[in-house]
Amino acid sequence: MSGDRPTMPPVRLHTDAELARDALSAPLFARAVKLARWAGEGTPVGAGGELLAEQLLTATKLLGLEGEEDGTAYAAEAWQLALDTGLVDFTEDPDADDDADVDADQPSATASAGEELATLTSGSPQDVLDLWLGGLETVLADAAAPDLGDLVDQISEGGELDLDALDWNPEEEADFLDGVLGNLYLLTALGEGGPDRPVPLPALAASMIVPDDMDEPTDDILEEVSDAMMRLDDQFRLLAPTGLVEYQPVDEALIEEIDGEGHIRESVDGVTSDVPEEEDVTRYGMVALTPLGVFAVRARMLDAGIDAPAVGDLADKDADTLLAALPGHPGEAARAEAEAWLARRTPQDAARELLAAARGDDLDAPQRRLACQQTLSLVGTEAEPALREVLDDPQLGGLARVWLAEHGATDIPEPGETMVFWLTVDTIAAQLAAEGDSEELRGLVESLVGRHSGFFDSAWRVDHPATADVLEAMGRLHPDKKVAKEARKAAFKARSRG
Repeated sequence: MSGDRPTMPPVRLHTDAELARDALSAPLFARAVKLARWAGEGTPVGAGGELLAEQLLTATKLLGLEGEEDGTAYAAEAWQLALDTGLVDFTEDPDADDDADVDADQPSATASAGEELATLTSGSPQDVLDLWLGGLETVLADAAAPDLGDLVDQISEGGELDLDALDWNPEEEADFLDGVLGNLYLLTALGEGGPDRPVPLPALAASMIVPDDMDEPTDDILEEVSDAMMRLDDQFRLLAPTGLVEYQPVDEALIEEIDGEGHIRESVDGVTSDVPEEEDVTRYGMVALTPLGVFAVRARMLDAGIDAPAVGDLADKDADTLLAALPGHPGEAARAEAEAWLARRTPQDAARELLAAARGDDLDAPQRRLACQQTLSLVGTEAEPALREVLDDPQLGGLARVWLAEHGATDIPEPGETMVFWLTVDTIAAQLAAEGDSEELRGLVESLVGRHSGFFDSAWRVDHPATADVLEAMGRLHPDKKVAKEARKAAFKARSRG
């Protein structure tokens, strides 16, 4: 893997069987399957495989959509998906009237159930997912395309499409939608998005428009956010039936037409903030990737060369690989990954492998040891012999004593002062690397100094590569100016000693 290859946080995936069931039950796909079975051995269609007016009405009724305002449009979309995915095939009728392609009510081809329909009954869950992904790509392409009405309006007098007048760049539109889906994926991976935590549409649009270093969005930027929201509202309405997202559309009462285009009636200023009013923001649209959507976006990222790991990918890797990766995982994902890794090993073997991988004096070693400690906390008392084997190890002895005490072991030898201070420096170094100057670390620093009189007189002598950096951090974090000065002096001594 190249060093500059983009990497995403790991996500938890449902099983292929669960995802395949989700795909089959997604409204658009389920309708396409139903129409493919209805097509059977032969259904008269137009030259491009499109349903004729009579067949379209029949299909609409078959799908139970005859009472809906856009029922025929939904039926046509489902039929097109069936064609795009191979659920339905069609062949041109050699005896058809040459003028049939001009008359939408005259058949010029015959459609029938395609070979891919058998995949749904005889194929594996992965085969079903591949079929669904193929259909999703066509819908994503449609979502990134301009409105058909806009296309018609922009046809030049010569009968050609003027893309410059349309102000539409296919690649930019596709990249924008990919970026939005990528942001949703990232929020889901970090536990900040998902079906139980939908993302406000204004915040999602703002994440693509508002520069990171802009404190207060300008009126022009807010107008761009509003335009992006309208575009995303249309796109998510189109994508929701695929099963990719769960979407609560923008409240129609907030939309007004100006010069034939939809605009948000009320200002979005305020609802793009991190803590919008719940009762306000929900009216502007809420969206979340479904488990099927997480699977799909990840598959597309992998195809694009992005490193998008899934929880469980490390289960068969060695402990060195596991401990190197866990510090970059969100909390829940790190625990799930550790559990999957431990499940393939006996407690003693796992503990010995983890402890061996945790040794080292490099910059990443403190985080490895913290990850080791967190993983070992999930191991039962059967691992006790492995922990006792390292009690005299200067890098692991303190960690082992903590584990033994937490698991109710007896006859734990008291650690020497050197080991206690070394473990303290190592723990703070790991937390600094993981979270920086956090409030949690500030509290730990205050507690340590408060419990140990003369803490800095001993701490600067600790033979640890991060001693000086840790003491400098303690000087930044401790609220008492006198104590902070002592920490900085101790850091200077540690550097001078080195």
